[in-house]
Amino acid sequence: MKTKRKRFLIFIPVFILIAIALLSAVVMWLWNSVLTEVLHVSPIRYGQAIGLFILCKILFSSFRPGRPGGGFRRDGPPWRSKLMDLSPEEREKFKQEWKERMSKNEPGD
Repeated sequence: MKTKRKRFLIFIPVFILIAIALLSAVVMWLWNSVLTEVLHVSPIRYGQAIGLFILCKILFSSFRPGRPGGGFRRDGPPWRSKLMDLSPEEREKFKQEWKERMSKNEPGD
């Protein structure tokens, strides 16, 4: 049983490297086929596609497993339960405060 688990654990880094290689090839293909014609940018090489893929992964995602962005629990976003627990007086105060904030941000002020 343990030898099967060890074999499986050996394949995880290999699978990750293969996934990065394939996704980088897709990035390079999309960049060279779409962006060169639409935005008139230079084509990129495979190494640049790997760097671009990793940069986008760092900037726009995370390396944690699970849903992108973390997702919400089944009962909705965390602030929802806080709003639902407000008393009627607190809700009215909250609404007034947001009306004041929004009127300050209107264009033309």
